[in-house]
Amino acid sequence: MKPATRSTARPQNAPRRAARLRTILRNPRILVCLAVLAFFLICAVFASWIAPYDPLEVNLRLIHKPPSLEHLLGTDISGRDILSRLIWGSRLSLLVAVFSVAIGVVVGGVIGVIAGYFGGRIDAVISRFLDIMLTLPSFILAIALMAMFGRGLLNLTVAIGLAMSFSMARLIRGAALGVKQNQFVEAARSFGYGDGRIILRHIVPHTLTPLVVYATFSLGTAILIEAGLSFLGIGIPPPAPSLGQMVAAGGVVIRELPWYSISSGLFIVVLILGFNMLGDGLRDQLDPRLKGEVR
Repeated sequence: MKPATRSTARPQNAPRRAARLRTILRNPRILVCLAVLAFFLICAVFASWIAPYDPLEVNLRLIHKPPSLEHLLGTDISGRDILSRLIWGSRLSLLVAVFSVAIGVVVGGVIGVIAGYFGGRIDAVISRFLDIMLTLPSFILAIALMAMFGRGLLNLTVAIGLAMSFSMARLIRGAALGVKQNQFVEAARSFGYGDGRIILRHIVPHTLTPLVVYATFSLGTAILIEAGLSFLGIGIPPPAPSLGQMVAAGGVVIRELPWYSISSGLFIVVLILGFNMLGDGLRDQLDPRLKGEVR
């Protein structure tokens, strides 16, 4: 009987998922955000073909050149093409954001599910630990972790992911506590299912909606943290292009090269705004009850 039950459940769920996907794609705000983010994603994936120049090539004869047909955004204090460095910098920012959020989702999701499902002393210990860690902003935690790990792209990604995992753990803990009270979880226990099977088949799937929404917002947060760390000089090490580094370098010569820091700042703003608006749209479509609770 179990195989029959599984075979009939999937066709019933498929139309619901397709209808939900169509509803999401009909939202104009989501479509605009997806178009903007798709543009940045294409630039990131095909940076080596799209960028007109080598972002690391130094040409002392082209120092402080204003925007022109050859260099659409001009050149920096080392004669490097600013547009090429922006394209490669956005690529690094997206890579750091995606992988750091993935780390935060895995670490925070595991901690949150364990705390919410098992409860008792385990939940009490984890909750007190999360309370302590959440007293510090994610940016400060990332700075502390970078001081421990040292500079480097991998260390930066891990530091940002761990810094954001605590807020994700808090969110998933609350969702797991709510799911655990449902009757289908009690029914699974009565059938003799183990904790691992109940968590994987019942708890985790029902916590994906708030997790997806929060992860979307977290992508913008990760980009902001990476840019801030690079602005302070403890993020992506030079000469690799970084949006935060370019804002800092442009601020030194803001009078001579105003387009340098302005263009770098606009790239950061548009990326963060795109992810935040996408998160807003997904939140409203997937679960309106989450409105105002995921920030």
